[in-house]
Amino acid sequence: MQKKGNLLIVEDNPEILQALQFFLEYEFNIITSITNPNLIPSTLQSGQYDLVLLDMNFTAGINTGNEGIFWLGEILKIDPTLCVIMMTAYGDIDLAVKAIKNGATDFVIKPWDNDKLLATLNTGLKLRRSALELQKNREKQEKINADLEQQFHEFIGECPSIKRVLDIVDKVSETDANILITGENGTGKGMIAKEIHQRSNRAKKTMVTVDMASIPVSLFESELFGHKKGAFTDAKSDRVGRFEAANQSTLFLDEIGNLSLNMQTKILNVLQERQIIPLGTNKIVPIDVRLICATNKNLEKMVMEGLFRQDLLFRINTIQIDLPPLRERGRDIELMVGYFLDKFSVKYDKGQMSFDLEALQSLKKYLWPGNIRELEHTIEKAVILADHPLIKTDDLFLKVTTRQQTSIQDQPESFEDYEKTIIRKALLRNLGNLSNASKELGISRPTMYRKMKQYGL
Repeated sequence: MQKKGNLLIVEDNPEILQALQFFLEYEFNIITSITNPNLIPSTLQSGQYDLVLLDMNFTAGINTGNEGIFWLGEILKIDPTLCVIMMTAYGDIDLAVKAIKNGATDFVIKPWDNDKLLATLNTGLKLRRSALELQKNREKQEKINADLEQQFHEFIGECPSIKRVLDIVDKVSETDANILITGENGTGKGMIAKEIHQRSNRAKKTMVTVDMASIPVSLFESELFGHKKGAFTDAKSDRVGRFEAANQSTLFLDEIGNLSLNMQTKILNVLQERQIIPLGTNKIVPIDVRLICATNKNLEKMVMEGLFRQDLLFRINTIQIDLPPLRERGRDIELMVGYFLDKFSVKYDKGQMSFDLEALQSLKKYLWPGNIRELEHTIEKAVILADHPLIKTDDLFLKVTTRQQTSIQDQPESFEDYEKTIIRKALLRNLGNLSNASKELGISRPTMYRKMKQYGL
C-alpha cells in the first residue's frame, strides 16, 4: 500500500490517540500525536505536515468547542494551506458550521466510522496538494511579474523620444488596441511588448511570443493555428497553435516584416474573422487575442514595394510605437552605462568599478549599431575581463571609436543624393501619395513625378 502525506493528530485522550495511530499507520508517511495543544506551534514548525486532525475540547467538563476553534486559527496562521479536520464527541451541527466557517476542511464526530474518516482524510490530502500547487503557480507568476518589472526598469531613459514612448505605453496598455513596435535590433521592442501586456487586463495569463523569422514556411500553419493528429506525415499528436494558446491573453509576433505575402494573407484572415481552423479538422476555434507586433523593417516602404499587405498593416498598427536607436538618445547612454556597470559588478562580485574618462567618452561617442543589447553585452564583457577596478578603453573592444567616423560615411555624397533621400522619405511618410508628398515638400506634382523618374523612385 502506498503511503500518503504527513498527519498531525492533536487529542487529549491517550486511548483515542492510540486507536487513531493504529488505524492510520499504514495510510500516512508520518503520523505525529500530541495531547497538549500548546505544543502545536513548535510541532508544525519542526516538521512538514499536510493534515491536522484536531480535537475541539481539551479541558474537562467543557464542550463548547471554543478551544478547538482557537487552535484552528493558530494553525492556519502558521500555514494557511494546511487542511484541518475537527473532531468532537458532540454532534452539534452549529459547532460544525462554525468550525468550517473559521477555515476547517471538514468535521468528524466521535466515535467515527473508519471508512468515512479515511475518506475525509484523503479528501483533505487532495485539497492540500491542490492548495500547494496553486501557491506554487502563484509564486511562479509573481516571480515572472517581478522579472518583467525588473526588465522594464532596465529601459532607462530621460530623452524626449523615450518619454514619448513611455507616455504611449501608459495610455495604451489597458486597451485592447493592436500595437506595432518598430525600431532597430536591440532597441527593446520585446521589453516594451512585455510591459504593455503586464499592465493590461490580460496580465493574469502569460503572453505568447512567436519569432516569425524562425518559422519555416512548411510549419507556419501548424505553429500558428495548430493541427490534429494525422493532419500530415509528422503530426504524431494534436498540437495547440500559438493563436489558441494566447486566447484571452496577448500574442506577440516578433519580426513580422519577415512574413511572405502568403503568410500575411493567412494572418490577416484570422484577424478579420477572429477564429482559426487547425490543420486536419473543419472545427472553427474562436479566438480572443490582443496582438502586438514588432519589426526592424520599414513596413510602409515594403507596402510601396508590394512586399507587405497594406490591409494587414492597417490591422496591426492601431497604435504604432517607434523606438529610437541608442545613438540618438544622448545622455541616456551614460545613464545605461552606469546601470549596467553596477548590475554586472554585483553579479560577478567585482566590487566597486568605474570607467576612466577616456573609456567613458568612447562609450558615449560609439554609434551602437546593436543598440541597448550591444551596450549591455559590452559592459558585461568589460566587467568580466577587466583586471582592475578602473575600466579603460582597451577593455571595451569597440569596433568604432568615434561617432564622427561612421557619421561621415553615412552622409550623402552629393546634392542629388540628398534630394533623393528627402523625396523618398516624404513618399514613405505619405504612403506613396504623390499629391500629399508634393504639398509637404512645397513642389508641384509634375515636378515630384519628374524627380521620382530621375531618381528611380
